[in-house]
Parts: sequence; C-alpha cells; structure tokens
Amino acid sequence: MFKQSDKANKDNKKKVDNDSTKKPIEVSSTAVDGSNLSRDALTSSKSENTTIIGEKISIEGNILAEENLTIEGVMKGNVKIEKHSFGVGSKGRVEGEIRANNVLISGLFHGKVNATGKAEITKNADFYGAIKADSIAIEEGAFFKGEIELGRDPHKKDDSVGKQMKETGHREKQASSIPSFEAVKEN
Repeated sequence: MFKQSDKANKDNKKKVDNDSTKKPIEVSSTAVDGSNLSRDALTSSKSENTTIIGEKISIEGNILAEENLTIEGVMKGNVKIEKHSFGVGSKGRVEGEIRANNVLISGLFHGKVNATGKAEITKNADFYGAIKADSIAIEEGAFFKGEIELGRDPHKKDDSVGKQMKETGHREKQASSIPSFEAVKEN
C-alpha cells in the first residue's frame, strides 16, 4: 500500500546491520546544544535507553520508569526508577522525592534523594534537601543545603579509648565546657 523511500530502506538496513554480534556503536553523551547530559551515573549501561524530558516541558505528578531518565524541564512530583539512573540536567528544576540506582543533579533540586548506588551533585547544581546513598560526590562549586546519610555501616574501630574516657567522666567534663547554642546566641 505504501512504498518506502530509498532513504527509509537504507535506514532499515543500517538497523539490521547493527546487531549485537558486531562492535557496539559509540554514542556521545553531549546534546545538540553542546551541554553534557549525563555522566557515569547515567551511562552505567550503554545498552540502556535514556528518556530526556526537554526544557520546555513541565510535569506535575509521579513517574514510575524502567529506564534511565533525565529532566531538563520542570517537574513537581516523585520519581521511582530503582534499577536505573535519574538526572536533573543543567536546565532542569525538580521538586520531589527520587528513588533510583544512581542520581546526578546538575540543575535545581528541592527534595529527597534515595540512591542505592551513587548520588552526584555537580558544580552547576543548587541542591536543597536530603540524600541517602551508598556513595556521594559533591563537586567543588556546587550549592548544597541539606542532609547526607551514607547507606552503609560505619567502619569498625577499636573504641577502647572512648570507653576509658567515658568511665573516667572525661567526655562529660569536655562536653560541659562547650557553650550551649542559647548561650552563644545571647552573646
């Protein structure tokens, strides 16, 4: 019924020729405008797709996804991508709670991040909120106001010195010599 053009036939042939038995295609992580859309956190698996919500798109609501997602626009709501990566691009603005494997923030973010892998805040980011992740990186120059919790057990240290100090009352004396917040505030 419809006849495909020669260009469409060539494009289809390219798709067929590019199967998994051949060398993978190299894909750039740079957008058309030259901005860097992602880093290691979003390119952990080159075979996975990344959906990009453009800078002229606003979303209000929750997102449940099974692939990588980058927001370059505006979003208010929660995102759940537990086995994949989430990013707020340099032009993105997000308010909500994020649950993802890896999280990369390069734009404005207000809310909570729960990453089972790595959370990264780039130098161009403005972050307000809380992060819980197994690994955290904050580049020099990033704005960060919030809380950080590493999702791993603390290192096991020999606390025999601390126990001795507590038994002798040394810590209590030391702590009582520190002025309270109210006392500092009055001065």
